[in-house]
Amino acid sequence: MQLQFQFQSIADFFLMGEYGFFVWLSYGVTFFICGGLIWQILREPKQILKQVKKEATREQLRKKNRQNQ
Repeated sequence: MQLQFQFQSIADFFLMGEYGFFVWLSYGVTFFICGGLIWQILREPKQILKQVKKEATREQLRKKNRQNQ
């Protein structure tokens, strides 16, 4: 079994029979969305920890205010 390249040149590969714009645009959009999702997943734990710390600080202040009254 011998593999053959389906296009005559690299330019033909990128043009994809005049559908290249749509093909590469769809790849670009897909990678952009996947990158955004990965970025969000990596960022989310930091936001959760920040929120938990903020709530803990708020709760400590409430306890302190109750003791002072």
